[in-house]
Amino acid sequence: MKDHLILAIDVGTQSVRAILFDLRGNPVAICKDPLPPWQSPCPGWAEQDAGTYWEKICSATAGLWHNHPGLKGSVRGVALTTQRSTVVNVDRAGRPIRPAILWADQRTAQSVPKLSLHWSLAFRLLRLGETVAYLQSQAESNWLKLNQPLVWEGTYKFLFLSGYLVHRLTGNFADSAASQVGYMPFDFRRQDWARPSDWKWQALDMDPGKLPDLVRPGQMLGQISREAAAATGIPEDLPLVAAAADKACEVLGAGCLDPHQGSISYGTSASINMTSSRYVEPLPLIPPYPSALPGAYSLEVQIFRGFWLASWFIREFCPDQRLAARESGADPEELLDQAIAGIPPGSQGLVLQPFWSPGLRDPGPEARGAMIGFRDGHTRAHLYRALLEGLAYSLREGGERIEKRSRHKITELRVSGGGSRSARMLQITADVFNRPALRPHTWETSALGAAMVAAVGLGLFTDFKSAADSMVRIRDITEPNPESVKIYEDLYQSAYKPLYKRLKPLYKAIRL
Repeated sequence: MKDHLILAIDVGTQSVRAILFDLRGNPVAICKDPLPPWQSPCPGWAEQDAGTYWEKICSATAGLWHNHPGLKGSVRGVALTTQRSTVVNVDRAGRPIRPAILWADQRTAQSVPKLSLHWSLAFRLLRLGETVAYLQSQAESNWLKLNQPLVWEGTYKFLFLSGYLVHRLTGNFADSAASQVGYMPFDFRRQDWARPSDWKWQALDMDPGKLPDLVRPGQMLGQISREAAAATGIPEDLPLVAAAADKACEVLGAGCLDPHQGSISYGTSASINMTSSRYVEPLPLIPPYPSALPGAYSLEVQIFRGFWLASWFIREFCPDQRLAARESGADPEELLDQAIAGIPPGSQGLVLQPFWSPGLRDPGPEARGAMIGFRDGHTRAHLYRALLEGLAYSLREGGERIEKRSRHKITELRVSGGGSRSARMLQITADVFNRPALRPHTWETSALGAAMVAAVGLGLFTDFKSAADSMVRIRDITEPNPESVKIYEDLYQSAYKPLYKRLKPLYKAIRL
């Protein structure tokens, strides 16, 4: 068993990572290849040449074998996890016919398919008509049909990025049911394509033939093809096991299998998740997403831009930190962590609402970012600390909503994602939530979760609890500071929680 390795391929927004894990959850070897920045042909658009993702997989795996040639023979299977909600139009041969539209894209369809009278009336009575219309306007398929009809007519399959890469690896048009997060006619309760009578088919006017076959996590998507083996160096005929989308894998990789465990991710998008065996909508019409555990659900509240805000702040306001980081070899985030060390909890009354991108409901499509409480003594470092605190406030609010809807209390927090490398962010999280913040033994929790699904699917573990017991460990625990907890509790209750409701009319007034 000690010689069994799993190859996890993790395709994120900023890089592609190929990682070999052993059955103790140790990353035995890793090769990372950065992705170029996405392109914005028009304001608000986010596109990437889909072939670039495949090229980066090939270069990352080639680097892995080059640096560790003796490990290839120990690999028992492959798992793939990718960023969510990035879509690719392909022809019959699986070749992209336009750039991929990324999750960060903000284009909207100005005209959408009409729903039947039955569904229109039902949503109006439930006061969900505006939400459904917003969902329709956000659907990439509706935008493509309206603005690029020839592309849509030439689309043989309309795939998430995961489905496109599964085809490149195996030749099959298949995908994991746990990777279906986005604007597709997917039944989140059944975790399968929606039944013919479902309103989603009308809302998207989608041809079922354009969609891939779905399999549950842990089942086989296919085997590595001869062509893929030649391009990547992955041994031919190795099984590709269906895993899940990156957030779902991250929850599993953090060891959050039970409802009392909250998984916080400080990635490009920040989120708080709870694993549930029951279907519970965190908000009406906003479904729980598929968990990496077959048949389970991941209740999630997401801050769309999340820890991207830290990168944005550094890019726009911290040229000296960026220069110092280049000269010293440190990360700019490390230097800013040092800069905020002397700033007290609460940023001396500066409160930030991190809604740089709108949401569906609470915050809704009108939401904007806001910061209140400026005084002449505030510095750039105060702004950065307030940004980190605002993310923690927002995730606490989301966690409370999940607790209320699920009727489960979150008693344990596990924190992962790039932002979890910051000891300051961990302390802020522990203090805002007034709960210990536990950090797993590896930063690569998304890839680890994918490897765990593969290990169970291949029969190397009997179940997911056994896999978690063996492959997940806690590196360190950050305890809340009682004095900071009181400051944050007062600010959260008196300033942060009322802020969105009071600013909402103003957001609507300036909505363009």
